[in-house]
Amino acid sequence: MVGMGRVENEAINKPSSSSSASSSPTTTTSTSVTETVNGSHDFKITGYSLSKGIGIGKYIASDTFMVGGYSWAIYFYPDGKSIEDNSTYVSLFIALASEGTDVRALFELTLIDQSGKGRHKVHSHFGRALESGPYTLKYRGSMWGYKRFFKRTALETSDYLKDDCLQVHCCVGVVRSRTEGPKTYAISLPPSNIGLHFGQLLESGKGTDVNFEVDGEIFAAHKLVLAARSPVFRAQLYGPMKDQNTEHIKVEDMEAPVFKALIHFIYWDVLPDMEELTGLNSKWASTLMSQHLLAAADRYGLDRLRLLCEANLCEEVAINTVATTLALAEQHHCFQLKSVCLKFVAMPENLRAVMQTDGFDYLRESCPHVLTELLEYVARVSEHSGIASKLGNEVILDGGDVNGRRLFFSYFKDLVGREVTVELKNDLAIRGTLHSVDQYLNIKLENTRVVDEDKYPHMKSVRNCFIRGSVVRYVQLPQDGVDIELLHDATRREARGG
Repeated sequence: MVGMGRVENEAINKPSSSSSASSSPTTTTSTSVTETVNGSHDFKITGYSLSKGIGIGKYIASDTFMVGGYSWAIYFYPDGKSIEDNSTYVSLFIALASEGTDVRALFELTLIDQSGKGRHKVHSHFGRALESGPYTLKYRGSMWGYKRFFKRTALETSDYLKDDCLQVHCCVGVVRSRTEGPKTYAISLPPSNIGLHFGQLLESGKGTDVNFEVDGEIFAAHKLVLAARSPVFRAQLYGPMKDQNTEHIKVEDMEAPVFKALIHFIYWDVLPDMEELTGLNSKWASTLMSQHLLAAADRYGLDRLRLLCEANLCEEVAINTVATTLALAEQHHCFQLKSVCLKFVAMPENLRAVMQTDGFDYLRESCPHVLTELLEYVARVSEHSGIASKLGNEVILDGGDVNGRRLFFSYFKDLVGREVTVELKNDLAIRGTLHSVDQYLNIKLENTRVVDEDKYPHMKSVRNCFIRGSVVRYVQLPQDGVDIELLHDATRREARGG
């Protein structure tokens, strides 16, 4: 913890009264600044009971720590510091542990209440600074603290001692003073223009020593610049596994405008104009370019570019692009972008429309587990006890609480004899013919088979099973197995109590 507190005093040299009225008076100013440089240290004392009997005046010391250019240490005396206390009290002090003369400081010693109630025992000099001023330590080994910090019998039955352990928090504020005079100059500094210089170097084409062929187009660049900005380019151009031909490199699986934007960022350290780059004046085109550029940034280890693209995509979330953006966020570990997409899709007015897009089909095929996360998120933010959502060709029912289970499974009596898949909370999924189900989600299946037989080989021989409702996570039904709108209406009525 580091902080600054200050007291200021100004001294002004007034012009002499004998000065000529016609001459311009000269006024100078200076400021005396007194401030504290603050720091803190946490000291944990374990095995308190074993330290008893160490002897009066004997201490346990913390490690030294630096505040304000000086070393400090906390001293704890289990049997007290002075013989007159006869082991009745424990003592606690903060000591100057380095060379120093007349070091002025403020102190605070806190014994932490480990019950969580926040009733800490605090002895602070900071609050008394106005009354008595800072404490002065004359030399190395000088101390501030309390001989009778806490009565031992009370300490040993208090919430300050837990698992034979004490915790002490110490704050030190070293007082510093200085005098500030007027500044004799003020020079305005221009912003950094290193990006401009490198950008102009790229545009000039001078000194280029590597060509990249991307989708039939050639891009010239400088090896050293690329290696300095990207760890992937550095390994490709100078590493032990570098490409055999480092003068002409063919880049696969990337479109030319995307690579051009990538190189632009490497030299200029800013994103290019997306509309100018694509030649399209639409938000959708800008989103598509940001998606491709994010993937390229991740591919070449350009973390700042990846974050810039992620920020743009967060602002450009829309019905027709959110599914592909969500898949991209999952594939490239963009957790903030993923969270934004999940929130957007989960909104009731967006969910149905998003599921009608081609991007949703891509999401289902490329990241099927994200659909499970999406359903769980929808269930968490839903205002009612259960949720039913159609994801692709299946209906997934999340029973929610007991009332939700009763509501949903009152519909299952007409599904006896149909094939369903039941996923358990341990990720085991069982497919079979529904024999019966009761209002508590207890399910009996016949002709069963495990979805992932390689993972659960011991289940291959099971043909009939009874599943308790308490272990059911989801039930998946054929698309025509349930009326989604009817379930939503019934769920809302259940939530309203009628």
